[in-house]
Amino acid sequence: MPSQEDRPMQDHRRLGRELELYHLDPMIGAGLPIWLPAGAAVRHAIESYIREVERLAGYQHVYSPPLAKRVMYERSGHLAKFADDMFAPIDDGGDELMLRPSLCPHHAMVFGSRGRSYRELPLRIAELGGMYRAERSGVVGGLSRVRAIWLNDAHIFCSLDQVGDEVAAILDMILRAHKALGVAVDSFRLSRRGEGAGYIGAPSSWALAEDMLRQALVAAGISFAEAPGEAAFYGPKIDIQIRDVHDRVYSLSTIQIDFAQPERFGLEYVAPDGDRHSPVMIHRSVVGGLERLVGHLIEVHQGAFPAWYAPVQLAVLPVGAQQSEAAHRFASDAMRLGLRAEVREHESLGHRVREASKVPFIAVIGEREAEVGAVSLRSHAGVLPEGAALDLIAAECRPPL
Repeated sequence: MPSQEDRPMQDHRRLGRELELYHLDPMIGAGLPIWLPAGAAVRHAIESYIREVERLAGYQHVYSPPLAKRVMYERSGHLAKFADDMFAPIDDGGDELMLRPSLCPHHAMVFGSRGRSYRELPLRIAELGGMYRAERSGVVGGLSRVRAIWLNDAHIFCSLDQVGDEVAAILDMILRAHKALGVAVDSFRLSRRGEGAGYIGAPSSWALAEDMLRQALVAAGISFAEAPGEAAFYGPKIDIQIRDVHDRVYSLSTIQIDFAQPERFGLEYVAPDGDRHSPVMIHRSVVGGLERLVGHLIEVHQGAFPAWYAPVQLAVLPVGAQQSEAAHRFASDAMRLGLRAEVREHESLGHRVREASKVPFIAVIGEREAEVGAVSLRSHAGVLPEGAALDLIAAECRPPL
């Protein structure tokens, strides 16, 4: 049989159907996937990991509504830039509400919810939140391009002299998260301002922001290419790019420096000398949109996910009906430890083992194991007491924080 490396890689759309990770239904609409239980388990594990990584790095998490008045997106500049990609306004008795194309204006409102002091900086605000793009039905597909995006997003409000340390810390966080997930970085790109009038903010602020990002990449020893014209409309960015099974390169994670939006929203903090200053706003996403990320991970791992975010971490297989009670008890103990475990009782043992080939741990319980309170772990080629087996599995399924 050819090795995994020799077999053609399967597209996430095919694997997603085969493994029942997500579903697209015409009754819902193109680009609007439903996460089925297995896919939802993957996503929940990744979300929990990212939230904890952010918490340990000093981020505070918020929830913000997925829509707002039209005036907010006019103020931020998103409406002028993305009007064609936004869904039509919703009449609200004189006001117009719009589904958001980005989370950053809402996070600006978090900073502006009360007066701020320099002692609070850097203020790191994070959210896993929904945003919406009115993509044409002909261009959406699978999880790679969707209309409803759940974004791992954060915004750091800081003073000018704090920007360098914050960008360095974000780069480190992104690379550690990519390693934990099994994502290989293809390239780094410094996306700069281009020609034309589609950008907001002073040219001098753009030059300063571009130089700060360039210095951060050089200090980290990272090779990168510069790309004029690829910046966000409000500021330059570092794009961390990956390559998919079709040899397409796209950005997964970004770091952006923004002087313009804090000024547009009148954000200020009181400096040590008592003067008021506008903070620098750093936009960053460690893993980007959850849809695109999981689509990529399906292809990278071909459905055999690392143990910590596999949909099912432990499959318990009783040899016969006599071992069913022991199998369910063992699976229940595993679930109480926070593991995702299932008992699989139907069909022959050989068939069940093959069906569980993408599950990290397979515990077989035969007559001998049931009698002594043990299980046979196929991944470790041995019989272990139930407690020792659970300790081992739980340790290997722990997220790599």
